[in-house]
Amino acid sequence: MMEYRIGVDIGGTFTDLALYDQRLGAVVLHKLLTTPRDPSLAVIDGVQKLLVKANLSIDQVGEIVHGTTLVTNSVIERAGAPTGMLVTAGFRDVLDIGLELRYDLYDLRLRFPDPIVPRSLRVEIDERVKFDGTVERPVVLDDVREAVRELTTRHGVTAVAVCLLHSYVNPEHETQISQFIREEFPDLYVSASADVFPQMREYERWTTATVNAYTQPLVDRYLERLESGLAAQGFWGRFYIMTSSGGTVTTSTARRYPVRLLESGPAAGVLMSAVQGQLLSEPDVLSFDMGGTTAKGAVIRNHTPLKRYQLEVARIHEFKRGSGLTVKTPTIDLIEIGAGGGGIAEVDSIGLINVGPRSAGADPGPACYGLGGPSATLTDANLVLGYLSADSFLGGDMALDGEASRQVIQANIAKPLDLDLVRAAWGIHEIINEDVARAFRVHASERGFDYRGASMVAFGGCGPIHATSIAKKLRIPKVIFPLGAGVLSALGLLVSPLSFEVARSDLLMLDDLDVDWFDTHFIPLLQEARGHLQEAGTPISDIRTTCRLDMRYRGQLHEIEVTLPGAGDLGDPRDLLSRIPALFAETYERVFSLNLLEAPLEIMNWKVEAVGPDPLMRRGYRVGSVGADVAGDGVADRQPALNRQAYFPDPGGYVACPVYDRYALRCGDVVDGPALFEERESTCVIGAGDTARVDDHLNLIVELRAAAVPADALALEVEV
Repeated sequence: MMEYRIGVDIGGTFTDLALYDQRLGAVVLHKLLTTPRDPSLAVIDGVQKLLVKANLSIDQVGEIVHGTTLVTNSVIERAGAPTGMLVTAGFRDVLDIGLELRYDLYDLRLRFPDPIVPRSLRVEIDERVKFDGTVERPVVLDDVREAVRELTTRHGVTAVAVCLLHSYVNPEHETQISQFIREEFPDLYVSASADVFPQMREYERWTTATVNAYTQPLVDRYLERLESGLAAQGFWGRFYIMTSSGGTVTTSTARRYPVRLLESGPAAGVLMSAVQGQLLSEPDVLSFDMGGTTAKGAVIRNHTPLKRYQLEVARIHEFKRGSGLTVKTPTIDLIEIGAGGGGIAEVDSIGLINVGPRSAGADPGPACYGLGGPSATLTDANLVLGYLSADSFLGGDMALDGEASRQVIQANIAKPLDLDLVRAAWGIHEIINEDVARAFRVHASERGFDYRGASMVAFGGCGPIHATSIAKKLRIPKVIFPLGAGVLSALGLLVSPLSFEVARSDLLMLDDLDVDWFDTHFIPLLQEARGHLQEAGTPISDIRTTCRLDMRYRGQLHEIEVTLPGAGDLGDPRDLLSRIPALFAETYERVFSLNLLEAPLEIMNWKVEAVGPDPLMRRGYRVGSVGADVAGDGVADRQPALNRQAYFPDPGGYVACPVYDRYALRCGDVVDGPALFEERESTCVIGAGDTARVDDHLNLIVELRAAAVPADALALEVEV
């Protein structure tokens, strides 16, 4: 029996699916509207339709990997479970005090997102663990029983976060309370801060724990619906969930740590961009993903996506750091803005066009979907401009209503601003290009990344339409459109290995570190990280591990991450200890461009990441029928299917633009712009003077006219 793998990525508007034939390296793709009221329905329906398209039965599928925005959306929309919090006496208001930082010094009406757990649902527990881990006051379990009974009977909470002071040093009290609650109140979901994020700084640790508790019941029910629905179809293979860090975990781990799924779907696309960079020997890449609701960008340096351990959700202001809820979890470093095909276009109070962040989503969607959407959206504008076809959208399975698009743009944008229809549509399109380019400039410059020497990998249902225009604004010389760009995040799920990362805080001067300390800190972390993969059936011989330290000069407020040499086998600890100062100095100089201090070094956090084998799909793929010939075999007609009137400002307006079947192109084909390349899931747009060629992997490589600028010609642009 042949084994196949399926990746499923849920977005705000569409759910994307990809089936991979491991023997032939062929994929079958599918895209359908998301079902917002219950996203699992679209997943189950999509898997059925994908298998019909591939002419397979579900018992031939050995693995399904799933990425979802469920956790992020539940936090933003405050759709999680009623959650209580048990907190050390005297520290009830930590979630309200926050970090005492103003993200805008001059805004007198500054607002912050409300804490996940309101003050009325936080109960103080009279216990105390000191900073060094010694117990000053023990826990009285009778008090815990009364506190939880009050939360459940009077307030109806279904989840509890246990957040005690200094639990990262000594988790004994949190563990004791959590076990007691599970025994006395077995229906409650419990998250302990030292289990979810065992690092110092109580505000971040407690916020992370409350988000985890808040989303646990929702994720548990969702995964139960998915597992039972797939089982009803006959699926008994392995089912994995994508995490924010670019790895996958079992459903049991996802249920325990739902906070690790905050950037689940977007991380998959970034991972696939890095794989494309490896295949094409492009070490530095700007990953650009635009779907129906949001646009995401990520920097890939030397074939590796940048990673961080803190992110913000539910921001009041999109671009302002500090305006959201701070969550600590391993995640790929992303910039995300509310710009997508469903972005609603409006005229603001000063007579300017504003697009997003509000989205029409999948229901009712843009006006052209014919589902009653009353607002003008980016998709409506792209249809009017000729970049989309009313007849071939989703391969012709979903007809678009061009007249509806013209009417809503005319009524909502053109008429109020006294513009003609085309200028209004172009304004909507170009404003999104500017918004995304501005966000990417800020993101890249904050990380010291010069995108002018990089390539862009563009994907998503809407991304290939806008990519070349945005790249030109950023002076990126080359854009790569992978095969199946419209569902690349679903494909990215299939290149993600099993992985898990653990980290613990223990403040220690490097001069005080000895071999025993080293073994005491890293060995338990190695065992814990590997244990999650071994539970999923990965042999220990196939597990790679990476050890890292968060370090700083004594007296500094922020630390940098130092990667230790070796993959799990750290070698002679004495030799390694002697090398740590040089490793820190090298990392410090790479980050800050100099290293002048001779101060003592301090270790804050100890980290271990365990990674399983890389899936075979990293070697490349082709789109077509599994078990049969695939696209690029020279059978299809490569001539333009037709010409369509599309708007390009350089030639001066609408031009008869050739439309190519993306899957009919063969290696070595070259097309000069302007041109449109239609896939079932997306459309690639290249402008006048641009040149596209098809490489050996059937990627569409676009060299942009007037994009290349000498590296020393301009200073790196920064917009704040």
